[in-house]
Amino acid sequence: MIETATSQPEPVITIRTVDGPRDVDIYTPEGFAIVADLFTRSGWQNKLSYEVTWLGIPIIQLPEDIVMVQELIWKVRPEVVIETGVAHGGGLVLYASVLELLGRGRVVGVDVEIRKYNRLAIESHPLAHRIHLVEGSSVEPETVDQVRSLVGSGQGTMVMLDSNHSRDHVRHELELYAPFVSPGSYVVVFDEVMPMVADAPNAKPGWDRDNPLEAVRDFLGTHPEFVIDPAYERLRTTYCRSGFLRRVED
Repeated sequence: MIETATSQPEPVITIRTVDGPRDVDIYTPEGFAIVADLFTRSGWQNKLSYEVTWLGIPIIQLPEDIVMVQELIWKVRPEVVIETGVAHGGGLVLYASVLELLGRGRVVGVDVEIRKYNRLAIESHPLAHRIHLVEGSSVEPETVDQVRSLVGSGQGTMVMLDSNHSRDHVRHELELYAPFVSPGSYVVVFDEVMPMVADAPNAKPGWDRDNPLEAVRDFLGTHPEFVIDPAYERLRTTYCRSGFLRRVED
């Protein structure tokens, strides 16, 4: 037997604005946007992204962003996906799993430190044959040279930036790794949620100014060959707000 609730809260929430309180219907587009933002903020504080694995490996991403990324890779069909910020390796396995279904491509993972048991989990995974690991700071010339040697020339390449999330570091990464991106492909910048959660109990001082979103805004001001693609934010709950950057066709 399926039990149904005998009563539900009214589908109206009250928000505080500079002009005073205002009621919003959650079934309207405006109401959905507000609820999605609240869910994103609360979910971040409660470490929702830490609950998710991909093919057995922790991925530390929102399910909605995982779905959008697989859709993106399937559509663009790159030969190479570069990721800075390996962590447990779930992102690498996600990208490799889509490439495996496509029957092509490889993933290059870069991290300043790839911990022993994370490396073992990645290198023993059934998709390890599509994954190459580079240990070193993502912004050091020697590391970039290693990545370049793995990518080669004339490849369709996509980039995922998910390492140090300070404004200056992400801005530096964008300068170094955006040139790898092929026309029509993307660089995806993660954790632009930081200014949204700057008031959260677990947030750190300065997140409202020192974050990847500020790096993206600065980068786009001097790189007209990249544009924000809002199509991959359509689920609204995302850590990549304004973070799917498409390189326009030549």
